[in-house]
Amino acid sequence: QEIPIAVSVVTAETIEQAQVLDIKDLQTLVPSLRVTQLQGSAQTNFIIRGFGNGANNAGIEPSVGVFIDGVYRSRVGSALADLPKLERIEVLRGPQSTLFGKNASAGVISVTTAKPDLTGFSGSVGATVGNYSQTIVRGDVSGPLSDNFGFSLSGSVNERDGYFDNLTLGTDSNELDRWNFRGQLLWAPSDRMEVRLITDAEEIDEVCCGVANLVDGPTGGVVRMLGGDLVSNDPFTYGNYLDFDPRNEIETQGTSLHIDYDFSNVTLTSITAFRTLDQFQSGDVDYTSARLILPEAGDFRNTEIETFTQEIRLASNGDGPLQWVAGAFYFNEEVVQDETFGLGPDFRSYVDILLAAAGAPGALGGVEAALGLPAGAIYATGTGNQSERYTLDDETLSLFVQFDYDLTDALTLTAGMNHTQSEKDASANVVNDNLFGALPLDALGLGALSSVQFLPPVITYPNSVEDGKSDDSDTTYTVRLAYDLTSEINIYAGVSTGFKATSWNLSQDSGPIPADVARLLAAADPVLPNVGFGPGAATFAVGTRFADPEESLVYELGLKGQWNTVSLNMAIFMQEIDGFQSNVFSGTGFNLANAGKQSTDGVEVELTWLPVDGLRIGFAATWLDPLYDSFPGALGPDGPMDLSGEKPSGIPELSTNTNISYSFDLLGAYSYVRLEHVYEEDVQVVDNIPSSIAGREVNTVNASAGM
Repeated sequence: QEIPIAVSVVTAETIEQAQVLDIKDLQTLVPSLRVTQLQGSAQTNFIIRGFGNGANNAGIEPSVGVFIDGVYRSRVGSALADLPKLERIEVLRGPQSTLFGKNASAGVISVTTAKPDLTGFSGSVGATVGNYSQTIVRGDVSGPLSDNFGFSLSGSVNERDGYFDNLTLGTDSNELDRWNFRGQLLWAPSDRMEVRLITDAEEIDEVCCGVANLVDGPTGGVVRMLGGDLVSNDPFTYGNYLDFDPRNEIETQGTSLHIDYDFSNVTLTSITAFRTLDQFQSGDVDYTSARLILPEAGDFRNTEIETFTQEIRLASNGDGPLQWVAGAFYFNEEVVQDETFGLGPDFRSYVDILLAAAGAPGALGGVEAALGLPAGAIYATGTGNQSERYTLDDETLSLFVQFDYDLTDALTLTAGMNHTQSEKDASANVVNDNLFGALPLDALGLGALSSVQFLPPVITYPNSVEDGKSDDSDTTYTVRLAYDLTSEINIYAGVSTGFKATSWNLSQDSGPIPADVARLLAAADPVLPNVGFGPGAATFAVGTRFADPEESLVYELGLKGQWNTVSLNMAIFMQEIDGFQSNVFSGTGFNLANAGKQSTDGVEVELTWLPVDGLRIGFAATWLDPLYDSFPGALGPDGPMDLSGEKPSGIPELSTNTNISYSFDLLGAYSYVRLEHVYEEDVQVVDNIPSSIAGREVNTVNASAGM
């Protein structure tokens, strides 16, 4: 309550009572936090105050930074496991780049786990059963091995059958099958020094995730003509038609060494960490039971990420009017991603029917005859992207300093700055044998067929025009004044900035801008070594390779009050991001682009009342007014579009959490009951699809009791 920033602190007690199992569940407790998940477990987005990205592309780091015990988790896939034994979770709202540096332009989720106990042995074990045969087993133990050396172990297993029916195969998806383990050693040789070694391992291996069909479009009839099917226009269905089930596998491990040493007036902290993340996913991305893509090559994606981080900081701990912290953060990461995408045995027939309906029956056969190709060569079974490999190397250094100075007994000035330098090297190599995708249809007088020209070749880079490198630097700052009106009430006003470096599009949707294609062709660069059609191959995937850095700015006024039985926190803010990195769905893929400017004005309120002993009543609300101030270069299913002046999708105007809990003693045991209601106002889900088709409103009631 005394810290003059917009932060929601969730205690271990609240986490237990609210049955929060993982970070995704936090959105029920913190209205300013939203969590969205696409068709894979790892394709999860954390969004604070309407800002957040990075869900479905390994080259896009999240705008909301996740730190567990001070260690940065660079991808959401490494932060999805069930939570270990905790002390607290903090959700810091707004840009936090000054102290957290890399990729905290929208906010931070900071998880602090419980340290090993040096005073005595303790432990717990719990089991949960639920519908769909759910079983959760959790346990932890901690204690001293000597006077100054202790340990802790914790882990959990979470299994549940799927509830989303594959009506083609008679199988289920959206199951849970995950486990995690965490071990710690704590050595405190003196009052001045503490060393903490942490290792963890987590695994997710699930058939996931089923999706609802919002629109049975004009191609639905074609799918049925081929013997396939799809669920028609039912956003609340628990079933779909797929010819193979989606899979998600995530393995992540890490080790970190934490050293704290007190030099009387200054404390030195060092955090060294190494982490690995392996992700595999496959899915029937035509979302029907027609065999349009191959099960053995159906958007297979395997991603391997290795990350090393080192943070060193000095913090004052004296009693004078000046308190400060300064330090450096080093980040080194290697990303390797392999994919395949092969067309299925029904795809050629699918395209032939579409062309016949458009008045061009047998058009592909005519093209084959004219070019001397065998019958059925165009869109033959198994053709497509035989292999895709994308790499990204990232090296980042941040230097930071921040101080608090008591101008008077009641007035404190906070100022800080962070300078970040980020260098990235990216590459793409795609082996494509889809001949029709490479044909220059306009030059051949076949422009009418361009609507069915899928999977054009992706130009390999680095090349003579594109070096695959980005080198970004930026200095962010924080300035804030805090004033104690009384011993119970303080107010603050401040301005902060944030920064996120260039993001690279590691997918088949990546392509050079048209001007670069022209330069490559003029230079006779051998940019298509893997396309066998020859010199006539002049149609390539175009788009964007990367999105430029995004920079955020927030002006904020806040109030914090603490009385005997009531606490109240309020924040009023104006927040904007220039160059917001937006990954917009285009109908068959995702286009990475910078929104010129996106802003959000908002109000946040958190109220807690303790009317009698054991009874707690809480209310939290967030009101947001988001806007694309400028986004003329957005891409949609029908081509370029201007979203300037439109509201960004997926950001509800009003979100609330209302809860009541009662703690009491029953038969000598601590006991509780809790009831809460979570609300999100109706909102358009996707930028380029009307809310009447793809809208979302949430009313959730949670109830729990424990003893």
